[in-house]
Amino acid sequence: MSQEKEIIVGGQAVIEGVMMRAPNSYAVAVRKMDGSIVYKAEPLPKLSDKYPILKIPVLRGSAVLIHSMVLGVKALNFSATVAFEDAETEDAKTSSAAKAAASTGALATTAHVFDSNSKYLAEEDLKKTDLSGSKEKSSNAGATATAAGSLLFALVFNVMLFIVLPLLLTNIMFIYFGWGDAPQASVEHVAGQTWYQSAWAWTQAYMKPVRPSFSFNFIDGVIRMIFFITMIYTFSRLNDIKRVFEYHGAEHKTVFTWEQGEELTVANARRHPRQHPRCGTSFLMVVMLVSVVLFSIIKFDSLLLNLLSRIALIPLIAGISYEVIRAAGKKESGAIFRLMTLPGIWLQNLTTREPSDDQLEVAIYALKESLKLEPKEQAQPA
Repeated sequence: MSQEKEIIVGGQAVIEGVMMRAPNSYAVAVRKMDGSIVYKAEPLPKLSDKYPILKIPVLRGSAVLIHSMVLGVKALNFSATVAFEDAETEDAKTSSAAKAAASTGALATTAHVFDSNSKYLAEEDLKKTDLSGSKEKSSNAGATATAAGSLLFALVFNVMLFIVLPLLLTNIMFIYFGWGDAPQASVEHVAGQTWYQSAWAWTQAYMKPVRPSFSFNFIDGVIRMIFFITMIYTFSRLNDIKRVFEYHGAEHKTVFTWEQGEELTVANARRHPRQHPRCGTSFLMVVMLVSVVLFSIIKFDSLLLNLLSRIALIPLIAGISYEVIRAAGKKESGAIFRLMTLPGIWLQNLTTREPSDDQLEVAIYALKESLKLEPKEQAQPA
């Protein structure tokens, strides 16, 4: 079975599940504690049809990145809701069993205690019904607010960790070691200075602007990569994250199965590698490489302007990186594109793990549900 080239699919691992995205639709499938699979599938608006400018290379990459982030948060919220409902169900079962045991014990003693306990249970059930109704009414507004808050926090956190902090550390290192044309640091120690006065004098000395050179941006990029790899490695040690990384591997194997034109079965998916060149991990590594080049071209003699320009260049860097990843994912892509994504492939040894057959089944389920919403002439075998 072979698919048309326009049907490019991708995905994301979520809590006990996978989100799969096709050009015009997406679906999230999650495995519940009872073994069943629940899913949510929706069509996606074609932004490039409404805004033709978004079809232009590089610009389309920025739009895809923003849309993917919003969609990813939405998928994570859905999986978290399923997990929360599962946990509530388990708690309710445990609570019911305990109450039944208590009621049985009370019945063995006096009828009066049994009657009062039954009344208590009825009141509690009524309260739970009222609460569940209130939660249902406010769920839509709550989900939107949660998604917006999560996205804003992620943006601020990533800007601080991967742009602001590496730039400041690199600036300090160049001044401290006297690399390149960095200005010399002169910290004046005055008798009777308080600790915050000393800290301010040190900040003034080491926050003098260093005009970024290629070597400056290379060190800056290395620091960003160290931060990124350290964060990924730390996450990979957590048991809950290990499960997410297993679903990440299932998502990649399923995408490979589709791209090879094979039938979407667990047996076929199991044979494919869990590292994929179009993975978000590879994308982030390419972003870091592209940023080294762009930051070496656009530079200022002001530390503040260098910082602001790096934040302003994020959409351009994302757009270029998207085109690189897109080209590397094609069978006819050249060796240069494959080489640029190679570090990301290596890093996926940390961000993916071998999935179980049950996890592969969930990823396949999500892709099939997503493809059901694609136009028939595209989603069917060529």
